Amino acid sequence: MEIFKNRNFVLLFIGRILTNIGDSLYAVAAMWLVYDLGGSTLYTGIAGFLSILPRIIQILSGPMIDRVPLRGLLVNTQLVQAVMLLIIPLAFYFDFLTVGLVLTITPILSTLNMWVYPAQMTALPRILEKRQLTQGNSLFSIANQGIDVACNAISGVLIVVLGAVSLYLWNSAGFFIGALLFAQLKIKKSTKTSDNNDNNISEASSSKSKSIRNTMGSYWSDMKEGLRYMLATPLARIQIGIIVINAAGGATFTVMPAFADSLGGASIYGMLLMASACGSLLGAILTPYMKLERLPLGYLFAGAFCLSGAAWGLSVFTPWTWLVVLVYGLAWFPGGVTNVIIISVIQKAIPEKRLGTVLAAASGISGIAMPLGSLIGGTLGVVFAGSSVIAGCGAAVLAVGIFWIFDPMTRGLPSPDHVDEEWFAPYTNAVPDESVALHSAP
Repeated sequence: MEIFKNRNFVLLFIGRILTNIGDSLYAVAAMWLVYDLGGSTLYTGIAGFLSILPRIIQILSGPMIDRVPLRGLLVNTQLVQAVMLLIIPLAFYFDFLTVGLVLTITPILSTLNMWVYPAQMTALPRILEKRQLTQGNSLFSIANQGIDVACNAISGVLIVVLGAVSLYLWNSAGFFIGALLFAQLKIKKSTKTSDNNDNNISEASSSKSKSIRNTMGSYWSDMKEGLRYMLATPLARIQIGIIVINAAGGATFTVMPAFADSLGGASIYGMLLMASACGSLLGAILTPYMKLERLPLGYLFAGAFCLSGAAWGLSVFTPWTWLVVLVYGLAWFPGGVTNVIIISVIQKAIPEKRLGTVLAAASGISGIAMPLGSLIGGTLGVVFAGSSVIAGCGAAVLAVGIFWIFDPMTRGLPSPDHVDEEWFAPYTNAVPDESVALHSAP
């Protein structure tokens, strides 16, 4: 428990829990509210598309995260989300709540949230020692998935008893409290921030237009460098597979309200979401004790998602509802494991001053196909049963795992213990800033 003696970590950790409560309840309430108001998976597909589309914008957020004070960024994003969430209860009270209003607010909230996750991950190495990073990331994943479990477990009941609109009000309160906690953080400045401050002082006599051009040029250069760190190494093979997996996840999440409705309604919807969160939570909890950091990354990811895809696709063919929930939940266990490992790898291998840029690029790249997956899932859900769409998504995940097994570059990846800045250096130094290329191991 030594890590909890760190006051900054405790504040960041509790703040993450509270804001995750808001995120989890909002995610469930928004999808069900859209389905209830619109009555079609097409609307949930559009909602999923709009909520995930900001992941592409997240690629642009990295250089800004490396340049601005993290505490201010965390506080302000929480406050704006808290205010935005209050619009839905007010619209319901004054009788002008529509599907269009919900769909308008959804991408705004998601865009704000895209800054929070990489900012928190960037702050973690600044308040913890390197030896504590794996434990810190595991605790953050446990908090995230644990909140999903708790909120998804009760969200179906809350929707039935209180209504989806009431959840928006509670979400807003959670974001307000989270902002108060983040305001007490003390996070040291990064090298990039210090360099920028020095440059700003030395260039005080320059013209304003020249300063803007220099700032924008540096911004785009840093963004390209973040992409280069992720795409110039064999880890790009993992990123390509995760794009497909996330597209399948977007499609599955879109048809889930309709599939749950066919099994029993909002309570089943909450149980399925709870099961997926439980699976991810269990994976995150067990990761530090499974000694998986000694296994090659390629084999680890290939085996994990072969198991995940098989359980994902087979879950809808089980004859009992409880078994559907159980098998579907097990499909998310491997993802909880690999998520903790890949984040720890990035944090150990990337220089601190580039960490925010690279984390944002990694998250943006991995989620780039989720909006398209949501639209495809919503469209297919109009023609096919939700169970058929979910089974197809499971088959796609299984195909990615099989591809990783036979791909020589993926099989050649080292174990997480052997990935560090020295391993990254030959790839990133070999690729010029003006291009993004994929290279095999030297």
